[in-house]
Amino acid sequence: MKVKVHVTLKPGVLDPQGKAIEHALSGLGFSGVEGVRVGKLVELDLADGTSPDDVDAMCRKLLANTVIENYRVEQAA
Repeated sequence: MKVKVHVTLKPGVLDPQGKAIEHALSGLGFSGVEGVRVGKLVELDLADGTSPDDVDAMCRKLLANTVIENYRVEQAA
C-alpha cells in the first residue's frame, strides 16, 4: 500500500524559503507571484493492512511538527 503525506506550514507561520522563492521569481521577471509557501511530500510504501491510525501516528510523531505544520494523508494509486 502506498500513501502520500503532504506536510505544509500552518497559516501565519513565517516561510522564509517561500519568501526567497517569491523574491527570486520576481528577480527573474515573473510578475504577479504573491505568497509562496513551501511544503514537503513524503511517500511511504507500507505493508497491506497498515491502519490509518498507524499512519496518523507516524505523522504526529515524526513526519510533521504539529506545532507549526499541518499534514494530509492521501492513499496513492
